[in-house]
Amino acid sequence: MAVRHQLIRKPPAEVWSVLRDGDLYARWVVGTDESWNRDGRWPAEGSEIGYAVRLGPFEYKNRTISRVFEPGQRLELESMSGRTGSVRIAIKVHSWGEDTLVVVDEHPLSGPVARLHNVLFDAAIQLRHRAMLARLARLVESEPETDPASMAGSDAEAGPGQGGPRVDA
Repeated sequence: MAVRHQLIRKPPAEVWSVLRDGDLYARWVVGTDESWNRDGRWPAEGSEIGYAVRLGPFEYKNRTISRVFEPGQRLELESMSGRTGSVRIAIKVHSWGEDTLVVVDEHPLSGPVARLHNVLFDAAIQLRHRAMLARLARLVESEPETDPASMAGSDAEAGPGQGGPRVDA
């Protein structure tokens, strides 16, 4: 199991404004070239975002499903990877003074990736998480402040994270 954390110098509402926007995942999830909201309900339980990964001339598309959504606390996802299986990604968001502590826990659920899971796999995921959480921090910290009252309405409401420069590791 690969668990990693990152302190983000913004309040939790700012982190959630990015996590609630399925179109932004490609800007902070390492290895993802494009992401899009598939059903307009992200991150409600059962909702999906699509994603694309490009390797040279090849493009691979699949989906990530929101399995658990506790607004302001945690988001658990299942990312589908076709024949290689699926992985569980749990994101917990904790208030840390005026800042936010984000904890990501990822492990394989199904397919060959689950059967071949070992310490080397976890080490690779740790490196990916380090870059991914650094990207998330840069993206959140570069966004203008969100009015917390504007976040109180809809669980699937998109935040202010639309547009802006791409954040790369």
